[in-house]
Amino acid sequence: MKSKRFSVEQIVSAIKKHEAGLSIAEIAHKMGIAEGTFYAWKKKYSGLESGQVRELKQLREENEKL
Repeated sequence: MKSKRFSVEQIVSAIKKHEAGLSIAEIAHKMGIAEGTFYAWKKKYSGLESGQVRELKQLREENEKL
């Protein structure tokens, strides 16, 4: 399986930057990703806060153990 380059916190931070007014093209260029990747992240992680991100990570780790 391919390793992940960005943490969930970094992804949420990028989404927050977009909500603050930065264009998707600028964010994608700075992070070195495709715009489609950003849209997929936005669909998956939009509306999350940092506390919710940690909780989501813990739940996913527990599910992997099961």
